[in-house]
Amino acid sequence: MSKKEKKIVVEEPVHLDIPEDEIWTYQVEGLAAPHINKPYKHYGLKKVIFALVIIVAVSISCYFSVRTVQKDTFEYEQTQSGYELSKFSNTGYMTTLDIDFVSSVEYDRENPDVNTNFKIVKDETKKVTSVGSYALNCDEKVKIINIGADVGYVDPKAFYSCWALQQIEVDENNPNYCDVDGVLYSKDMTEIICRPCDHDTYLAEKYGHAKYDENGFRIEPSAEDENYEQYVNDVMTFVVPSSVETVGQLCFNYANMKNVYLPEGLKTIETLGFFEIPLLENVYSYKASTAITDSHFVSESELGKVYNSLPEGLEYIGSDAFSYNQAMLYVFIPESVTYIGHHAFWDTVYKEGDTLKGVTQINVAASEEDFKENVETGDSWRPQYDYMLFKKSIDVVYSSTRA
Repeated sequence: MSKKEKKIVVEEPVHLDIPEDEIWTYQVEGLAAPHINKPYKHYGLKKVIFALVIIVAVSISCYFSVRTVQKDTFEYEQTQSGYELSKFSNTGYMTTLDIDFVSSVEYDRENPDVNTNFKIVKDETKKVTSVGSYALNCDEKVKIINIGADVGYVDPKAFYSCWALQQIEVDENNPNYCDVDGVLYSKDMTEIICRPCDHDTYLAEKYGHAKYDENGFRIEPSAEDENYEQYVNDVMTFVVPSSVETVGQLCFNYANMKNVYLPEGLKTIETLGFFEIPLLENVYSYKASTAITDSHFVSESELGKVYNSLPEGLEYIGSDAFSYNQAMLYVFIPESVTYIGHHAFWDTVYKEGDTLKGVTQINVAASEEDFKENVETGDSWRPQYDYMLFKKSIDVVYSSTRA
């Protein structure tokens, strides 16, 4: 037989001669006996032990899940001056938040009412001295924030998109911040920092305009309502105090507002200062002979000299400062402006059929030569619209006078 040939061995099949009446109970040598219709040894005990193990495992899992939720309600980072609130995750039922001391949540397991079955426990040996960016990002429950006396820094993005937030109250002993009627300012009132997203609901209730449907949602008055003009003055109009020099980053984001009055003396409108205010039609400026400290609008005569659009003395317009405000109709940029960030007036123009609506041109006090020489502008600072097969920026009217 050559080396390439292989020997094939055919094994004979094994046949077990099992009587038909023993087919389910027959035991093959070397294998465990069948358990057909027979209980395993200690089967009941093993079943109980298995069930207990499952119950204990589920209980431990639930315990640590609850502990994690409680721990994550407040998250802090220690700093040189104290503690920073870095993250707040609402229990789902907290409408008031105190930012003063390191806090935790304790639950009453015997209380089935989710609105009242928890309490906030504060460690008054640990002071909160700052609030980090996006600490309350997109919270939908908190209506009132109370800022303690030791808070020295609030990041401009700390309360971003807090849809239910109506008021920010500041401890009167805080040397860094103050509030006026629920709006956050620097202590010296030179910067307006945050007008809460739902501040208009607070104003509607304060001035007697609030009405709600059967689901608890506030009903917005229409222009045909008898008291609509007064409603606009009380709720939809905001007067920036005359001492303010800076509108902070994201200060008025998503506000339900129709008119705003800016003081002559305002120097800076930070990035996203008036971002996406769909109903904002008019940006006025005023020059008062006496100090204006109340943001409630009474009449233009009380504000002194009032004129249309941005104030004389304004120097800086941040990126996206007025973007996505399609209800605006007019923009005038004074000669004092030296910087306009990218997309500053983005999407303030649109087409309705073949007609341009919104801000259809930018009016500039400076000549074209002076503007291009003295003003730094970012990309797409002018809004654009569809023109044939491409995008076209709206025109700039140089050497313009105010309307």
